[in-house]
Amino acid sequence: MDGAPIDSTHLDWGNVGLGFSFILFNAFISTSLQLGIGSSLLSAAVRCVVQLGLVALVLQKVFETNNPWAVGGIAFLLNLLGTIEAVVNKSKKRYDYMFFSVLFSMLCSTIPVSIIGVRFAMVIEPFWKPEQYIPIVGMLCGGTISGIIVSVSYVLREIYDNRDKIEMYLAFGASRFEACRPVAREALRLALAPTISQMSVIGIIAIPGMMTGAILGGSSVQQAARLQMVIMFMISASTALASIITTTITLAVVVDSENRLRPDRVDVREHPVWRARNWLFSQAVNGVKCTVGLIRKDRRNGAAETERLLG
Repeated sequence: MDGAPIDSTHLDWGNVGLGFSFILFNAFISTSLQLGIGSSLLSAAVRCVVQLGLVALVLQKVFETNNPWAVGGIAFLLNLLGTIEAVVNKSKKRYDYMFFSVLFSMLCSTIPVSIIGVRFAMVIEPFWKPEQYIPIVGMLCGGTISGIIVSVSYVLREIYDNRDKIEMYLAFGASRFEACRPVAREALRLALAPTISQMSVIGIIAIPGMMTGAILGGSSVQQAARLQMVIMFMISASTALASIITTTITLAVVVDSENRLRPDRVDVREHPVWRARNWLFSQAVNGVKCTVGLIRKDRRNGAAETERLLG
């Protein structure tokens, strides 16, 4: 049929390997120039291959079942993994129960925005169609994570490292809302800056992936462009909502109800996951050293005993 979309992407692992060679080239350049990001590039590329491979297997099963509960589970899983990435891997400073506050912020932003956007803006019924809803939630989570990381990192840095201005406001009788307003305003401005910049150059300088995918899938260019507009507006709304919620919760934690600044609630240590990993690694290294030392000692004792018998 002339009007049927043609699937022109028949890729195997050889094609993926060819694409991976670009990363190897970048890692070689990094090593040659001593930039120190070669290992990060390789580890990120390996994570990309493993994660996308696993996602492809899981999503294929979900698409085949066409079950709304499975779609809801995948949506929650994406938000959970995004929270882990934001709190465990990306945040250098944290506070108590930050994991739950970030998860709450993400769920309160990505789920309502995705449901309203898919059902009414994209006119998809039912809204939970796996092949449409899950990619949308994934894109919203990606943008939301970036906004949360930027806003929370800025707030905690200001509270822990540059707290003189806020302390001065509080000392002169300002409420915690009045004292924290400049910090919150700047945190949200920084969190939304990447999304605003992306919207300002999209279409003219950069053709986004969702639009490209829709065109390759057989949609008209006009429909693909309108779809990308809706997606960008949803990402902007989700990022703004999550950043506002997270910033508010963070400021409520580090400035208590009695208008006292609480930098003691900010944890600047490595996340417990990485501390546990380092402890296990050190224990394993010490165990290997002890084992090697015992083996060498047994060999020396055996050699000494042999010489004594021969003598």
